Amino acid sequence: MADRIWPGTRGLAQAHLDAGQKVWLVTAAPVETATIIARRLGLTGALGTVAESVDGVYTGRLVGEPLHGPAKAEAVRALAAAEGLDLGRCAAYSDSHNDIPMLSLVGHPYAINPDTKLRRHAREREWRLRDYRTGRKAAKVGIPAAAGLGALAGGTAAAVALHRRRH
Repeated sequence: MADRIWPGTRGLAQAHLDAGQKVWLVTAAPVETATIIARRLGLTGALGTVAESVDGVYTGRLVGEPLHGPAKAEAVRALAAAEGLDLGRCAAYSDSHNDIPMLSLVGHPYAINPDTKLRRHAREREWRLRDYRTGRKAAKVGIPAAAGLGALAGGTAAAVALHRRRH
């Protein structure tokens, strides 16, 4: 999956890392998959859905809820508390309206390649909007294509939460 992320995404994440900020991948995908992707991209870490394992064997049950919607926001809130992060100084990126609870937690929400509901919500709240899909797709959804920054990959990469390190 790391190879399938939008071309500018690596640059966006790297720019935050180069600025001394932590970058977390936060996704509904299994935490094991998220961790591999985050490691390959050089990110700080990953949060994902946790599956129960007994003696190294998956049981088919989840530990808690899938990391989706409000559960994702709660996981980000818990991460911020554990890491001593000020969410007002953090940014989050998403392409899905399901992440509105998470985006609403941070001081710098970005709707990247947004679905229709997220685009509408972001416009109403004057959040930053970017679309990095191909020109044809961007024109189809009514947002001009842009270059230079990146977006989270559809599917497993739902959002990235980040913050400035305290000096």
